[in-house]
Amino acid sequence: MKRLSAGTLITALSLLVVSTPNPANGQLVPQPWVSVGAKDGDVTYSVGARAFNLGVELGSGPDGATGVDVLKFISVPVVSPYVGVGLYSEDGGFAYSGGVQVGASDNVTLGVGYNSVRGVNGQVGIRF
Repeated sequence: MKRLSAGTLITALSLLVVSTPNPANGQLVPQPWVSVGAKDGDVTYSVGARAFNLGVELGSGPDGATGVDVLKFISVPVVSPYVGVGLYSEDGGFAYSGGVQVGASDNVTLGVGYNSVRGVNGQVGIRF
């Protein structure tokens, strides 16, 4: 029974390694962005970075709420929609977010998003 389990595990890992795509060079360097938005008349801010279609965003919302969001990007040509979840202080609690980033040029990304704590925001990022 142990041989069957070990063989199955080795086969599964081998198939996983073979089927995993090689990352493009552009994915090896994180793509940072800054964001400014508004919620309930207050200005909100954030900074984020993306690599391998995952992102992390540190944000500041109304009433001193600060927090972090984890984002999952879906890469399609030119446009990258994303969804995320986060946790904020100062009774901000659990947050959800979504948006889209667009490659405006070879080195610049523009985006728009919504965060349940930080509100609607605009984003500007760079690609190295």
